[in-house]
Amino acid sequence: MRTPLAVFFNRLLVCLLAVGFWQIGEGLWIYAKAGLAQLLLQRAWSRTLAGETGLKPWPWADTWPVARLTVPALGVDQIVLNGAYGRTLAFGPGYVESSAQPGENGTTILTGHRDTHFSFLKDLQAADRLILQFADGTHKGYRVRDRRIVHATRDSIPLRDEGRQLALMTCYPFASPMSGTQWRYLVMAEGESEPVN
Repeated sequence: MRTPLAVFFNRLLVCLLAVGFWQIGEGLWIYAKAGLAQLLLQRAWSRTLAGETGLKPWPWADTWPVARLTVPALGVDQIVLNGAYGRTLAFGPGYVESSAQPGENGTTILTGHRDTHFSFLKDLQAADRLILQFADGTHKGYRVRDRRIVHATRDSIPLRDEGRQLALMTCYPFASPMSGTQWRYLVMAEGESEPVN
């Protein structure tokens, strides 16, 4: 015969296991959603390259692909979405609309989550090459020139009007379980003058 204390601990254990599995499921869902979204975005990007504009990757999307970011040294290949909003960044890196259009003169800013699409930023090294492909099919290269930690409200991204500059930004620190930190990891890359092969 089980004592009331044993029954209590058994029920507590079942509850704790249920909550644990639920939390694991929630965490896995974030990665599954990000991966599935990139597949749908790749398909939408192919159609964009074929001439369709403002193509939504799924019917209820409020964003569309604007560029493709690759980092050959790290095997990164991601579709960049228009807008840097929470609902956009859940599916891929986002283009900050107040910055220069991707590929044009000025500073183009891309943002992404530190635990999914922009987790690779911590592995970038000085002089690593980044390549952006645009809707017209052209490619432009960038070289990493600076990596630093900045404060979300006290520091700003150095903007330029001349030349091409790419800023990649994510929350920092990378391994923190806390969301909404006040720190950002900023990677600045300079546009290359030679064409991309």
